[in-house]
Amino acid sequence: MDRPLKVSKFSTKAVSPFTLPPWAEVSARQQKQPLISPEDRMAYVIRLARENVERGTGGPFGAAVFEAKTGTLVSVGVNIVVLANCSHCHAEMVAIANAQKRLKTFDLSASGRPEYELVTSCEPCAMCYGAIPWSGVQRVVCGARGKDAEAIGFDEGPKRKDWASALSARNITVIQNVRRKEAVAVLQEYKKRGGRIYNPHQ
Repeated sequence: MDRPLKVSKFSTKAVSPFTLPPWAEVSARQQKQPLISPEDRMAYVIRLARENVERGTGGPFGAAVFEAKTGTLVSVGVNIVVLANCSHCHAEMVAIANAQKRLKTFDLSASGRPEYELVTSCEPCAMCYGAIPWSGVQRVVCGARGKDAEAIGFDEGPKRKDWASALSARNITVIQNVRRKEAVAVLQEYKKRGGRIYNPHQ
């Protein structure tokens, strides 16, 4: 006779999120002053993307999670796909994972919490777009467009054309083209430096 299946309780011990390069950890600790406007928040994540390129620690993408109303920085993310040997490690995914780790919740929209905003130097690819509704962020601010990333060779995946409207239908506000020119310049600098374009088929 088969023994009954014993179901273990979920462990409450948190698993470590994606690990940032040390310089990005320092940047997050030093950014104590709230960034009030979308332009200031975007300038910060573009600096993350640029430094990631200059230091050779990853792709030309940066992101951060902020408290939407106060501008307080919660977490940062940079693209570390090659460094971590992990295709999931896009800047947005890293920023979201670290925000959830820091706040000790898998749902950033949980009751009693402030609204959180994801600011990203480039609009989300198909993977990051898919993760946003489950993250709990309630606003997404983007710099460069997907076609800007595709112009230097990145594959943004099969994302629906009306992705911004689809998020809006879920009560997630989307703001596009914030400091787009500056964000595109980082993408182009990455290509100029011979940065690795790490699509799966290449």
